[in-house]
Amino acid sequence: MKIIAERVVVSISAQASAGHHSRRTPVVVVAGLYGDPAGTAGLVAGALGAAAGTVIVRHDLTELRQGIVRRTVHSAGKTSESVHELAHGCVSCTLKADLLPLLCTLAARASVHRIVLALDPAFEAEAVCAGIAEIPVTGIVGRVDGPAARDVHVAAVVTAIDVRTWPAAATGDATLEELGWAWADDDRTVAQLAVGQVDFADALVVAGGADVDPVEHARLSAVLSRLVPSAPVLWPESAAAITPAAMDALLSLVPPEARRGRTFDAHAPLLRGGPPLGPEHGVELVEFAARRPFHPERLHGALDMLFDGVVTARGRIWLATQPDEVVWLESAGGGLRIGGAGRWLAAVPADERAGADPERLAMAGLRWDERFGDRDISLVILVYDADPHEIREALHWALVDDAELLQVARSPQSVARWPDPFGEWHADPCEPDEPSSTAAGEGRATDTGEHARKEK
Repeated sequence: MKIIAERVVVSISAQASAGHHSRRTPVVVVAGLYGDPAGTAGLVAGALGAAAGTVIVRHDLTELRQGIVRRTVHSAGKTSESVHELAHGCVSCTLKADLLPLLCTLAARASVHRIVLALDPAFEAEAVCAGIAEIPVTGIVGRVDGPAARDVHVAAVVTAIDVRTWPAAATGDATLEELGWAWADDDRTVAQLAVGQVDFADALVVAGGADVDPVEHARLSAVLSRLVPSAPVLWPESAAAITPAAMDALLSLVPPEARRGRTFDAHAPLLRGGPPLGPEHGVELVEFAARRPFHPERLHGALDMLFDGVVTARGRIWLATQPDEVVWLESAGGGLRIGGAGRWLAAVPADERAGADPERLAMAGLRWDERFGDRDISLVILVYDADPHEIREALHWALVDDAELLQVARSPQSVARWPDPFGEWHADPCEPDEPSSTAAGEGRATDTGEHARKEK
């Protein structure tokens, strides 16, 4: 197993209040995976774009390596295509140089009532939404420089998947480059895209259900109800069922508390939306919590349990060798991300601690320990075809034992000298005005950290 680490900051994207939505143009983001045999994402975007006053925007990134992006804008039965040359040939450049300014320009038109973003799979919806909220748009005549969120708001993120292909994609370890889907310097795995697209969705359209065994249909339904429990799901019997009326009905079911483009802090609850906690068709959410740290070398050995038969794992970990750092762990299929997510409250000065998020302060107060403060481990693992008992055993084995815990408490200097496979962080060269979690397509996607793959 190889782990490449990088330090990142996990933050909550600033979103304008719901009360201001009426003055901003709604944007519906449509995501889909490469290799969808039915082209479901395109059908969804087309159905959403049928309403009067709706503009569909697509960016084709297949020539991104050559610094070329093709943009298509469809409105009122007319389609225009333009070619844009980007000096750096990266997804972030496309976001900043073309997509965000275009959103502001369209929003200024009285004839535009809604914008549908049909994302190229190289774009990740979370990165795009964070960019809308945070990246300054400059140079538009008559507009004061600032984020696109002043002019538009994310009404919903809709992800289209295919029941025949998504489970294999979400639990595999192939990279985009291996499948010929990486157009720039991009080391993401297909699983990271597949799981991330669903996890960030407010609503889902799942094609191909009529063509698979009922058991497989039920297993995927069990996965989705645990990954995004509050997202309504449309299971069309055929492509013809993806109609404007069906899509409007689906969007009407998105609950008021849906994410709608928001990103979450690393200290937010890991179980959102009240997912089922019991097993169903071999699918189960495994919760793991501990009030003592992991031994870094043993954790490194135990991580193999988070690859086979696991859709995703995520959460906060406490490493004995890094007592001040909150370490974020997130896996998808055969890919793993690990990175820094700030410091434990117990490791920051009291005046800085007082300025922390009130909900985090309240939760920390409930579990505060005299020796270790708010340090703990909290993980949630979505099991698809693995033994939950074996996963729990492996993670328990990776914890420090009683003698080691005494060392952690009494001699942190000696513990800091333990071998630590996670000890070197690599900082990504992020643009100053670019949110740290939005470098999609540049090896970070919407990571909270690093990429790793299970070595065959």
